[in-house]
Amino acid sequence: MSRRTIQSLTIFSAVLIIGVVITQIYWVKQALDLRHRQFNQNAHVALQDVATKLAKVNGVMQSVNPVEQLSPQYFLVNTNATTQPDLLENFIKDSFQKNNLITDFEVGIYDCTTNRMRYGMSLSTKNNDKIPTPTSNWIKTDKYPYYFGVRFPEQDTYFAGTINGAIWSSVLVLVAVSFFAYALFVILRQKQLSEVQRDFVNNMTHELQTPISTIRIAADVLNSDNIVNQPKRHKRYVQIVQDEILRLQGQVEMVLSMAKAERNALTLQKEMMRSEDIIESVLLPFENKITFLNHAANTLIEADPFHFRCMINNLIDNALKYSNETPDVKIETYNKGKCLVIAVQDHGIGIAPEYRKKIFNQFFRIPYGDVHNAKGFGIGLSYVKQIVRAHHWKLDLESELGKGSTFKISIPQKQA
Repeated sequence: MSRRTIQSLTIFSAVLIIGVVITQIYWVKQALDLRHRQFNQNAHVALQDVATKLAKVNGVMQSVNPVEQLSPQYFLVNTNATTQPDLLENFIKDSFQKNNLITDFEVGIYDCTTNRMRYGMSLSTKNNDKIPTPTSNWIKTDKYPYYFGVRFPEQDTYFAGTINGAIWSSVLVLVAVSFFAYALFVILRQKQLSEVQRDFVNNMTHELQTPISTIRIAADVLNSDNIVNQPKRHKRYVQIVQDEILRLQGQVEMVLSMAKAERNALTLQKEMMRSEDIIESVLLPFENKITFLNHAANTLIEADPFHFRCMINNLIDNALKYSNETPDVKIETYNKGKCLVIAVQDHGIGIAPEYRKKIFNQFFRIPYGDVHNAKGFGIGLSYVKQIVRAHHWKLDLESELGKGSTFKISIPQKQA
């Protein structure tokens, strides 16, 4: 399956997931709105019935529309006469139960002689509890001389309880969608890792075949009868074999070191050495293609010689690989404070800001056109970072797109 197809499927799946979530939210909201309308309608009917009963008991004419809703939680009922609290409580509870309003509510009775609520009580159709409530925070009106108010303080909780089934089904759907999204992520991640592994194996095969082929050719030459009579040529081919074996050993050791570093099992064999000696030996095969400027008065450091050599070689290889047709690479050493700084500078393609942290990740390759096809394991800079970290050094990167990059390694030195 092509990368474009996978991207299309991913986008399509994401749209479907978002659509399912939005649909669930929409239906839950619709269910809540429906419950609100049903509740208000039932409350109107129940309070209309209470007003009718009170009018009969008090012997007064009932208003045409005695029930008025002043807010989502507050209803006002015109009674046209004084209302007895006990009688009102019984009528309300009985009417609420008939209309299936099983909830907590508060009742307040207005006294026109004092212009305030003279009675406030918290009741419930779920039990017989009666709790007095303050009478100062009720909404009053000048429309009627006699009225009572009913308030539903836990209306939202009541509505949520009536649609528990819809809420739980929505939760289950969201959980299922989340598992699907996670499974899709894992599948795509595994495919990406598979592609990375394939590229790594291909690159590693190519890199290992190069020194092996060189060694095979040199061995064929050394195996010939005439080579014995040509001591200079014999010595040169022996040196080629030795160099390629070191190169092959370095490549294999780099891969093994990365695996050990991931398990925190990398062991360093540190010793005191002069950095310029190692750097100069690393530069020998490049035949003066790289400029080395040693401005350091003190180059003595404590490091693992083998990993230090591989680290410098990887920085040089990276600088050459991402340079233009005519590489311009420079290595500079200088003292800064209590540290020796080793700077590897190139004037190549540079690194965009969004890639400056990613280039130290394993297998990451900068996707710049044909440069993405540059040969290598894709672990060179990751190896450099691991070795710097293992030695407790500091690694800095300065880069400008199109103008080149400079990698700086700061190595603390023991002071005399």
